Amino acid sequence: MSSGFSVFRVGISFVIMCSFYMPTVDSLLELSPQKYFSTLQPGKASLAYFCQADSPRTSVFLEELNEAVRPLQDYGISVAKVNCVKEEISRYCGKEKDLMKAYLFKGNILLREFPTDTLFDVNAIVAHVLFALLFNEVKYITNLEDLQNIENALKGKANIIFSYVRAIGIPEHRAVMEAAFVYGTTYQFVLTTEIALLESLGSEDVEYAHLYFFHCKLVLDLTQQCRRTLMEQPLTTLNIHLFIKTMKAPLLTEVAEDPQQVSTVHLQLGLPLVFIVSQQATYEADRRTAEWVAWRLLGKAGVLLLLRDSLEVNIPQHANVVFKRAEKGVPVEFLVLHDVDLIISHVEHNTHIEEIQEDEDDDMEGPDIDVQDDEVAETVFRDRKRKLPLELTVELTEETFNATVMASDSIVLFYAGWQAVSMAFLQSYVDVAVKLKGTSTMLLTRINCADWSDVCTKQNVTEFPIVKMYKKGENPVSYAGMLGTKDLLKFIQLNRISYPVNITSIQEAEEYLSGELYKDLISYSSVSVLGLFSPTMTTAKEDFSEAGNDLKGYVITGIYSEEDVLLLSNKYAASLPALLLARHTEGKIESIPLAITRAEDIVQIVTDALLEMFPEITVENLPSYFRLQKPLLILFSDGSINPQYKKAMLTLVKQKYLDSLTPCWLNLKNTPVGRRILRAYFDPLPPLPVLVLVNLHSGGQVFAFPSDQAIIEENLVLWLKKLEAGLENHITILPAQEWKPPLPAYDFLSMMDAATSQHSTRKIPKCMKETDVQENDKEQHEDKSAVRKEPIETLRIKHWNRSNWFKEAEKSFRHDKEL
Repeated sequence: MSSGFSVFRVGISFVIMCSFYMPTVDSLLELSPQKYFSTLQPGKASLAYFCQADSPRTSVFLEELNEAVRPLQDYGISVAKVNCVKEEISRYCGKEKDLMKAYLFKGNILLREFPTDTLFDVNAIVAHVLFALLFNEVKYITNLEDLQNIENALKGKANIIFSYVRAIGIPEHRAVMEAAFVYGTTYQFVLTTEIALLESLGSEDVEYAHLYFFHCKLVLDLTQQCRRTLMEQPLTTLNIHLFIKTMKAPLLTEVAEDPQQVSTVHLQLGLPLVFIVSQQATYEADRRTAEWVAWRLLGKAGVLLLLRDSLEVNIPQHANVVFKRAEKGVPVEFLVLHDVDLIISHVEHNTHIEEIQEDEDDDMEGPDIDVQDDEVAETVFRDRKRKLPLELTVELTEETFNATVMASDSIVLFYAGWQAVSMAFLQSYVDVAVKLKGTSTMLLTRINCADWSDVCTKQNVTEFPIVKMYKKGENPVSYAGMLGTKDLLKFIQLNRISYPVNITSIQEAEEYLSGELYKDLISYSSVSVLGLFSPTMTTAKEDFSEAGNDLKGYVITGIYSEEDVLLLSNKYAASLPALLLARHTEGKIESIPLAITRAEDIVQIVTDALLEMFPEITVENLPSYFRLQKPLLILFSDGSINPQYKKAMLTLVKQKYLDSLTPCWLNLKNTPVGRRILRAYFDPLPPLPVLVLVNLHSGGQVFAFPSDQAIIEENLVLWLKKLEAGLENHITILPAQEWKPPLPAYDFLSMMDAATSQHSTRKIPKCMKETDVQENDKEQHEDKSAVRKEPIETLRIKHWNRSNWFKEAEKSFRHDKEL
């Protein structure tokens, strides 16, 4: 970038942080081509849109462009609408396709041209323009090797600000570009939209934008990796600015004055201060501790080393930590904390940082997101302009469906373009396609049932979204897991082999149990199941094979029934028939006798065996434990739980004290909704950790373990006995109420039920095997002229025609209004 533009930028760098500015033109200038080019100044950027006067096709874009005038002017970038007139000839007023572009000039030099569909709103306009102007200061990368090269080149020289955004042009991308405009000459900004690159840094939650600060300037040994600090607040311009300010502040400061009088940049930014109290005799050790705490709390609190020997103010003799809140007038706390984790925990539990939400210049047309039917609909509405790489999946139609799924092993997503859950899951489906690109033999396809309802009817698709796997010579397999990238990817990868695997030798069985046989699949299934049967147990083997087929995509199953099977059964003390469960993470193999060998019972045994004894409850795994219909014994923790608590719980589980309960724990950092759950139980919220027993399935009573007692085996057993004897009082009772939409008119499912029930003539069984569907499909092809009576599920598909459906909804709206 030219030095002139950089110097100009420094002069206005604080405009985005301040509320005052010199007013210029707030509305979109309309000029002729000749007049526009006469206004261009050397070194100054300008965005122009050339169009025919009063063209109705451009009205929406022009509204967004008008909204972008003011923010772009803050960066010294002018914006104009250039009306093409017959009297003047310009190469930008040529063919119709040229009129669907906006042009960025620097002086009279054309820097970039943008198709107008990429500038879909004010955020996209600002983000794209700044991205183009900052091409020398923001490096866009797509793989880990590029990031490592940049990191190695800047060690000992400069720090890096690395950010991941889901797509170019979204609000988070704009925020990063605005920060780069201000700090681009101080830090090296690196940007990516690749999920795989973010995952390579160790990030598990890839659904949201991330920003890391790489501390490379301190690294003198080129073989060392730069320290990385994650920004935990949402990516907004102001949050990024505050985060960078904390990164610029000294890591550790020594003070010898009253903590109540100390003020640093952290307090000004709303962050607390932590003083590590030191004395001359232990100075070196205290300083190392303070530095370690400072790195752990970087971006969350300021850390200072308080020299007790030079301090005139009295500090309690045993206090080794002083905690000062950011709020004015709040006295400091003198603490005795002998563990770094306790210091970190105290800061995190006693710090409340409000998320700073900036006013987005987003003209929200359409439904009010505050009264969306659910969070899925709200998410889809917010991401409605996000562009997905749909080219990685094959779009099917009625003409291409059969030929495609018959020609190759295929994954098919059946979805409805008008349904919120379908559109949300489509994003996860595309993410799976990105991860499998170039590595999978499975063809990922999709079909919109709103357009091709007959195909979906023939494939027995009665709800959305549904994923089915089609393999040559096999019946289709429906995916029944969570609607997310991780679980769907697991399902696809585990289906690379046929189940159950036929093991033919003792050596192969040992390799299977050790995880060596399918080590590339162990990351998707940490448990392998091996069925042991004698050669004569024909019925039992058939039932197990059926169970293995039902479990495929969720767990690896194998079967061994050779003549020497007794060698394995004796080694693992398993009486035939039996199951061997190899838990690869723990390195354990346990045996389960099969008293009953029915397929459904085997599936239930395996499913229950896969459940952890003391799991961390998340949104994804809660249904698996909730279906056990037992009271939940939940330990709420703001972070990882104390190992002693876990040991106490596992001891009680092994001693059968908790057989009637589901013991688990919930990490509020991983599952923030847990804080809202606690608010339903307590008022005010108690200090964490806290243990509660929730009787969800009968009565709704909630009991709290006494906060003044240690969570150890003896106290837990005594408390549970009191509960059983009815000697403990509940703290609250959860109301027995069903979830309902916030507004009656949003109960779309009831509308559809009402609409379809008027036409229903007969019902079909709840479940229909895929083989039955194929036979039904065949019959339909043989007699296309036959008049069919539609079952209710089929009628739902027939009524997917959106115009008809909205007519029914409109009637319901009118009815509600009359009431």
